[in-house]
Amino acid sequence: MLGVTQKDAHASKKDLIVEVAMRHFAEHGYRGARVEDIAAEVGVAKGTVFLHFGSKEGLFLAAYERAVRELPSWLDAPPEVVEEGFWAVLDYWIERTEEFLEEAWVPNRVAMIGRYDTGLGLRRPIDRFMRSEDPYGTLEFVEFGVRRGEVRDDVDPEMIASMLDWLAERFQDALGSEELDPGLVHRKPFRPDRRERRIREFLEVLRSGIAAR
Repeated sequence: MLGVTQKDAHASKKDLIVEVAMRHFAEHGYRGARVEDIAAEVGVAKGTVFLHFGSKEGLFLAAYERAVRELPSWLDAPPEVVEEGFWAVLDYWIERTEEFLEEAWVPNRVAMIGRYDTGLGLRRPIDRFMRSEDPYGTLEFVEFGVRRGEVRDDVDPEMIASMLDWLAERFQDALGSEELDPGLVHRKPFRPDRRERRIREFLEVLRSGIAAR
């Protein structure tokens, strides 16, 4: 029993390190967060963090994986929205981008850092994780749209899921970058008055490519 208790305590301490690391990475960025500060807040030696995660990159990867798992999947939209179908669900998440970013600031910020503020040493395992785990349930969402006759069935659904992941994620980054990281995404100054028009244009372009014909 003692061994089980020690194992549980070990796992609990590791979880706490990841939880604290998420907040530090969210507040200071990948480069600005310091492992010694994370260790000090948890109450462990810096070496203990490296024992668990191997490196700062390993710690960020663990924080990133937890962050995206905490974010909802596409089909976690309200049941009444899901009943309306694929395009209603997509519209729901796009329209409430800024509200959602504010509600879950830490995991969204960590996810954005993983996309924009890490080098190749982290990009590769992040990409492998996203492809293998599909934490947002994008493939399931696309297959849902195909079954309803709303998404084209003459293209590999995995191809459509990859496109949707990339396009929707970055469009939401552009909408929400004023909340998360001003100036990071926009090529021109942000204009809130064009928000609704940009959303409609984005959805129309997406429909032209993947909507059932």
